[in-house]
Amino acid sequence: MSDHHTYGTSTHTADELARLVGDRLRLVFTERDSYYRGIYHLVGSPNRRIEIQTNLIPGDEGEDDLYAPEHPSAQVLLLTTTPIPDPALRACLDSLEGLIHLHHETV
Repeated sequence: MSDHHTYGTSTHTADELARLVGDRLRLVFTERDSYYRGIYHLVGSPNRRIEIQTNLIPGDEGEDDLYAPEHPSAQVLLLTTTPIPDPALRACLDSLEGLIHLHHETV
């Protein structure tokens, strides 16, 4: 089982959000570059994965796409994956000003 959450913000840039979340959770994000997703920030461990990226991703032939087209107003996304629900992580992220919980899925 995996617990997935998607958050969005139009208040912070991806870099600002990575610093803010990293400071709050005492984590260090690494910047990654993906052909599909563009530049994103990642913290991964066996117990959780947190990714921060812009919603706008590079598309084919210079046409950009939205990673989460159902949330076009969210300029930056924060994606979490944990093996089981993590109420402490949710509470911390819910307390960040300008960060809005957009979606939850357990698979």
